[in-house]
Amino acid sequence: MLVAAAVLPHPPLLIGELATGAAAELDELRTACSNAVARVAAVAADVTFVVGADIGLRATSFAPWGPGAPGAGVTVDVPEPLPLPLLVGARATAGTVRSFVVVDPTLDAAECAALGADLATAADRVALIVMGDGSARHSTKAPGYIDARADPVDRAVAAAFAEPDPAGLLRLDPTTAAALLVAGRAPWQVLAGAAAGQEWTAHEPRWDVPYGVSYHLVTWLVAGQGVSNAKFAR
Repeated sequence: MLVAAAVLPHPPLLIGELATGAAAELDELRTACSNAVARVAAVAADVTFVVGADIGLRATSFAPWGPGAPGAGVTVDVPEPLPLPLLVGARATAGTVRSFVVVDPTLDAAECAALGADLATAADRVALIVMGDGSARHSTKAPGYIDARADPVDRAVAAAFAEPDPAGLLRLDPTTAAALLVAGRAPWQVLAGAAAGQEWTAHEPRWDVPYGVSYHLVTWLVAGQGVSNAKFAR
């Protein structure tokens, strides 16, 4: 049964050694990510899965995303080369026992939900660290340039995380998400499948859009564990 989950973004800039000039600008977000992972760890699950989409290069260090940056070539403690979302998740959970789930980004909502439901049955107490960025099309300087659909889609995602509302995540359209460069769509829908049928509380949901890319962050714990719900902060 799923008992806890943290949703984190996966930009390389979250890795301090790669951020250089943007290091201080993202310090608050890095701290919030660390706190979310700590809340999940405190639940003491029997098994923890780090979940992320199979996008881009695979590596065991951040060298491909920060060539020449101090520390970029240091190997992360992963069992094999992983795509960036999983590698950032591995770094966020370094030193802990966890398994990695690489999600095919072409899976539809039902397939993602089925995968999540399977993960939730892996042990009596299961935790997920779910990696995924929102749309990369929020400004003219964003990686995908600007698209007017990005704001309403990410606003709906933020509301679903803050509610919490797993069904709301499952309503995300894969085609629209792909057009808006929403890298987290499939992993979020895996979470939705794992979380279905239970009552949840959301802790410190937030939604940031630096550099035209949407970053969602929240911790979900099973209701009754003393965590209060809140609206998302942006």
